[in-house]
This record gives sequence, structure tokens and C-alpha cells, in this order.
Amino acid sequence: MNVTEVGAGTIGVSWTTLLAAHGHDVVVTDPRSDLVEVVDAGVRQFAPSLDADPDELLGRIRCEPDLEAAVADAAVVQEQGPEDVDLKRSLFARIGAAAPAEALLLSSTSGIQPTTIARDLDDVIAARLLVAHPFNPPHVLPLVEVVAGERTADDTVARAAEFLRGVGKDPVVLHREVAGFVANRLQSALFREAVHLVRSGVVDAEELDRVVTGSLGPRWATGGPFLSFHLGGGPGGLRHMLAHLGPGMARRWRDLGDPALDEETVDALATAAEVAYRTDHYAELTEARDRAQVAVLRARDLGTTDTDRRGGEH
Repeated sequence: MNVTEVGAGTIGVSWTTLLAAHGHDVVVTDPRSDLVEVVDAGVRQFAPSLDADPDELLGRIRCEPDLEAAVADAAVVQEQGPEDVDLKRSLFARIGAAAPAEALLLSSTSGIQPTTIARDLDDVIAARLLVAHPFNPPHVLPLVEVVAGERTADDTVARAAEFLRGVGKDPVVLHREVAGFVANRLQSALFREAVHLVRSGVVDAEELDRVVTGSLGPRWATGGPFLSFHLGGGPGGLRHMLAHLGPGMARRWRDLGDPALDEETVDALATAAEVAYRTDHYAELTEARDRAQVAVLRARDLGTTDTDRRGGEH
């Protein structure tokens, strides 16, 4: 299948590496002058996480700075440009006019709703557009949130989910549009309290990370919040757990912090991260993160199937 990636930032190159590893021919388009070098470096960085030969992957990847030429033969177009709604509207107007009539049009936006992006598009183009929001890094983490707009066709959702499953992703189709979708809303809620705890002097940034990686991280990697609490309730399940521990949880909800991300707070948090993790170690930290996440996912999949997690029968 021919797939075009619009945007050669971290997300775009990560998608490109994954798609090439699954045998797709990928065209990457971006107006940047160093497009070839960026794609080459990114694929070489990400390929080891997929146990793939970067030279073999690069043989299936072509760089084309001209947008219309890049999408001319695409069965799927994935956009991951800046979070600028006017830019996305302009891009999809051009993509819709130049791509084949049946091409899927997917946006990796982390928060803009598809109805908003498609506002000025013709109905036939809007029917093929939806959000397919990955969790970073896309070449490792399985989640993709699939979000249809008001004019997105049902067939588009089904085709997009099938395509995503074909490259090893776990598409979750949202029942309705919501700003920020689901994963980022959850992440924002946890990060808000993390900022509050750090700024209140309860823990520092590195200690808070250790709290998460030593508790919620592995717990939620093998079962999300609902399954974890359902099991935590013993044979009585979530009902028992909430009856006994719910009142205390509700009291803590009222006590959660509401910090402002003002200039002072941003500087303090960024400085703490730079001291703990050093910005000059970005490449090494990224590679270590990818190896660890792959190991966690493989261990999870080895021990538990989807039907096991949902209580179904083999």
C-alpha cells in the first residue's frame, strides 16, 4: 500500500518507520530543506526498536517536498503538521484535491476536533477525513484514538481501523468528539496533580517519576484504572472497592491542586527536568525509553490476551 506522511517531525518519522517495517511504500513530504537527512536519521534511530534493518526500511521510503506530488498515488494520507487549525484546513483542502478519490485522510492532531478541521471542505472530502491520534512514540505504543467528525462516513472509520490494526496498532474509536480526546485528557489530569505536588514541595520531579514508574505505570500497563480497581475490590469487584474506598477518593478529588502553568512554574519544572535528565542525553534517553516500552508491551502481551483482559473465552 502507498502511504504518504505529511510532516517530518518526530511523529511523522516515527509513523514512517513503522509503516515501512510493515511493508508499506511510504512517501514523506515536508517543505524543510533537510528532509532527506531528517528522515534518514530518524529511521536509523527508530528501526532498532522494531528489530528492523534501517537500510531495508529506507529502501521503501521516498522523500518528496511537493505536497500534491507526494499524495498523488496515496491510499492513505497521514498529516502531522503543527497544531494550527488554519494550516490543517489548508493542507487538507490541497490534499483532498490532489489525492485519489478513495484515499483515507488521517490527522495525527493531539487535540483539534475533526469537525473543526473539515469545516471548509467539500462533503466528499470531509467524508474521508478523521483523526487518528497516536500516543508518542507511534512506532512503539499501540494506541491510536480514532475520532470521526460530523461528516465522516462510517466506512471511513471502519477502513481506518482496519488499516491501523494491519500495522500493529490498537485503534480505539471514540463515541463522540471531545477536545483533547481521551489519552491526553487523562495525561493532563495526572500531570496537573504532578505539577501541584512538585510545586508544593511534597516531592521533586525525579521522585515523582519514580512514584509513577514504581506503582501506577506497571499497574496501568497491565490493566487500566477500571480493571485495576475492579481487581482491587476482590471478589466484590469495583462495586465493593468504591463502596469502601470511594468516599476517601471523593474527598481527595476536592483537595487536588489547580496549579497555573505561568512563566515561573514552567521555568521551575523545566529546570528540574534538565537537572534530573540532562538535555544533552536526549538520544540515549529516547532509545532507552523505546527499549523499555517494547519490553513492557511484549511482557504484557505474553502474559495476557485481549480476551483474557475482557473476561472472554478463548
